[in-house]
Amino acid sequence: MTKFQVAYVPVGVPTFHLESAQKEFEKSIDLLNTITDAAIVPDKMLLSIQDLTNFLDTIEPSLIILQNITFANAAYASEVLKRFSCPVLLWTLREPVIDGGRLRLNSLTGAYSAGNALAAFRDGNFEYIFGAPQEERAKKTISACIRAAWLKNELKNLRIASVGHTPQGFGFGRAMDADMQKVFGATLESIEVRELIDMAKGYTDDECSEYLDKMTKCTVGLDKTPDNNRKDFARLCKAYKEYVDENNIGALSSRCWPDFFTAFGTPVCGVLAMLNDMGVAASCEADTYGALSMYMGMKLSEQAVFFGDPVSLDESENTITFWHCGTAACSIAREDTGATIGVHPNRKIGPVMDFGCKAADKVTVFRVGQKADGSFRFFVTTGSALDKPKQFCGTSIVVRTDKKSYDIVNQSVKDGWEPHFVVIYGDCSDELKILGHMLEIEVCEY
Repeated sequence: MTKFQVAYVPVGVPTFHLESAQKEFEKSIDLLNTITDAAIVPDKMLLSIQDLTNFLDTIEPSLIILQNITFANAAYASEVLKRFSCPVLLWTLREPVIDGGRLRLNSLTGAYSAGNALAAFRDGNFEYIFGAPQEERAKKTISACIRAAWLKNELKNLRIASVGHTPQGFGFGRAMDADMQKVFGATLESIEVRELIDMAKGYTDDECSEYLDKMTKCTVGLDKTPDNNRKDFARLCKAYKEYVDENNIGALSSRCWPDFFTAFGTPVCGVLAMLNDMGVAASCEADTYGALSMYMGMKLSEQAVFFGDPVSLDESENTITFWHCGTAACSIAREDTGATIGVHPNRKIGPVMDFGCKAADKVTVFRVGQKADGSFRFFVTTGSALDKPKQFCGTSIVVRTDKKSYDIVNQSVKDGWEPHFVVIYGDCSDELKILGHMLEIEVCEY
């Protein structure tokens, strides 16, 4: 497990106004401590290369916040960059006083020196903010950058599982373990569907009763599902949960059709929904990059996300409807209906989730995708989730986009995006854009 650490590195020289610098130093530390408990800060401002190297010897950062507490030449930034490869946020302080007298800090000139070194070492791959610690813009950017760096660190600790192969024509979700490790730092492992089905068939009713009880308590109408399907759901849920626990799986993509209808007689949809409520990102149709997208959204929002297809466009409402057969987490169901149980819309077998999702003032639509040349890209757009009932059999969410929904659909189809997207509750677009930059992945805003 890689520990997350944010290193605050305030560099400068002692020839500027140290009383002003000390005040900014203390306010900067206070700000960082309100944002994260992972901040590592020096006992004093780092006003010489020796002070800097002494502090750098004590840290193992996941993110460096390099601040020109006063002017400092490029040697300071270069010392940091030759030691560490983690993301860097360069922070410039505003001049505290402009009164015709002495230049107190000269932080901005120092930032140009540091930025020049960063461009040489990193080819421009760093984050930047100009502003005093008390400014809201600075706080917002620093917070988003820390959260993005934290998620990048979490990805290094992620074990993601691919259960079975993608159906024919769904190869867009198929992931390579080398790509997953190289680009995201995550470990990908695979297991065949039949292995989990065989595990499920070996359990007794008593061994699986707790999963049936949990499903009954958090859903509406499970009693209408035939007894054999309820019991088979519980068996399958136990098999997936034990596999996840034993292998420390944080995200999972699962084949669903036709195997679970033909070889087992009960869909896996409800199992994936339960996993999502347990904090394990679980996508269907073996879409591994969909599961990865869900994992990122769940980490940033600290709640379940919606996974599905864009199926309907309404220009008059400026909305896009996202839908899928029935894997949405119970926790995102509308309160007036609860997490209603139904049957699969095509196969007519249950249990699957069958409800509209709850409304929200802010949502983010997101996807980790691949271009035709195999390189990765992020899809990011924002909007709100409307208070709408279930749109079709299965689960659905209606998103009013901040930009024109027609233009988003028109351009994203032409740009060749995959047909699965994640709807995240809350606006985490800044974090995702920064994460894309940190991972050197193209971010496509719609």
